[in-house]
Amino acid sequence: MLRQPTRSRPSVAKAERSVRALVKGQQTKASIVDAALRIATQVGLEGLSIGAVAEAMGMSKSGVFAHFGSRDELQISVVREYSARFQREVFEPAMAAPRGLPRVRALFDHWMRFTSAELDSGCIFISGAVEFDDRPGPVRDALVAAVGDWVEAMMRAVAQARHEGHLVADADEQQIGFEIHGLILALHYEARFLQRPGAVERALRGFNNILARYSA
Repeated sequence: MLRQPTRSRPSVAKAERSVRALVKGQQTKASIVDAALRIATQVGLEGLSIGAVAEAMGMSKSGVFAHFGSRDELQISVVREYSARFQREVFEPAMAAPRGLPRVRALFDHWMRFTSAELDSGCIFISGAVEFDDRPGPVRDALVAAVGDWVEAMMRAVAQARHEGHLVADADEQQIGFEIHGLILALHYEARFLQRPGAVERALRGFNNILARYSA
C-alpha cells in the first residue's frame, strides 16, 4: 500500500503563519475602511485622503496604501461598506414584513431611522452624489450602483403592493419611488442644511400622503 506523503513540520508552520498573516491583513483592512467611513461622513468622499486615514489609524501612508493601492480604491471600499451597512440595517429587516404596503412601510421606516441617525454627520450617498455627479469614473460608478440598488428595491416593493391590490391599478412604481426618494433628500436638506425643526415629522406626513393618494 502506498503511503500518502506527510507535510513536514516546517511546512505546516509556514502555512499556519500565512493564514494568520492573511487574517490579520483582512482585519487591518476592515479597520482602515471603518476609520475611513467615519472620516468620510464628516468631510465627504472627496475630502477623504490616504494621509487622513493613516493619521486616524496611527499607521504610515505606505501602510494604508499597501491595502488599497490608490485613493479611488479606498473611496470605493468606503462606498461598499456603507452600502453593506445600509443593506443590513434597512433592506434586510424590511424583507421580514409581508409583501405589499407593509413592506413598503417597513422599507421607509428603516430608511428613516438610518437617515435620522446620520443627520449630525452625513449620508455618503447624498454627499457623494453631489461631489461626483459630473465626474465619471469608478467612484461615481460605485455610488450609482449602490443608490440604484436601493431605489430599485423600493420600486419593487411598490410594484408588489400594486399586485397585492393595496395600490390603485395604474400606480406607477417609478413615480412613487421618485416621490419617496425625494422625501429623504428633502429631510437632509431641511434638517442638516437649513436646520429647520420638525423635518422628520414632515417627511413622515409626506410619506403617508403619498400612500393615501395611491391607495386602492
